[in-house]
Amino acid sequence: MNNYYKFFRFLFRKIFAVFFRWQVIGSEHIPKEGPVILCPNHISNWDPPLVGSGMERQLHFMAKEELFHIPVLSFLIKKFGAFPVKRGQADRAAIRATLKLLEEGKVFGIFPEGHRSKTGDLGAAMNGAAMFALKSQAAVIPVAIIGPYRLFRPIKIVYGQPLDLSRFRESKPTAEILRDTTEYIMQNIKELIERHHE
Repeated sequence: MNNYYKFFRFLFRKIFAVFFRWQVIGSEHIPKEGPVILCPNHISNWDPPLVGSGMERQLHFMAKEELFHIPVLSFLIKKFGAFPVKRGQADRAAIRATLKLLEEGKVFGIFPEGHRSKTGDLGAAMNGAAMFALKSQAAVIPVAIIGPYRLFRPIKIVYGQPLDLSRFRESKPTAEILRDTTEYIMQNIKELIERHHE
């Protein structure tokens, strides 16, 4: 974990504590070592720093390729552990980079919905999170972000327990297996939201 990441995590923790009165639940469920895939719902641009700030290990995320063409921003988000992905297509380079991260025992975050929810409700999911889960032996953690983000109103992030994906990993990842795995991940995110929503 580089010093840039540590500094900005410290800064974001202060922002979330003072301006959003954040509550962090279940961070002890994240394994202290080994590959991990975090699967949060997606309600705001604040979500990536929120998810990363609530944990001790460094989090890696995909970020849209366009951001890496902005000189200063490109430098910073690389230090934050982000790497580029081309939107609207199957980006083989981004897929390889993700699998390499997991092979190296790092923590990767991916929003199964693929985009922010305009209503704040949990939306339909894509199969990306399930694909990475089945192509690796990473621990898969459902994450609930319970908002909305409003100044001086509580924001809550809940890290669930690692999911048991053994029954999905026993066979070749067909389209049906991918769909079933995605539904299982989303069901667990939904249950976290419902259990901790006030």
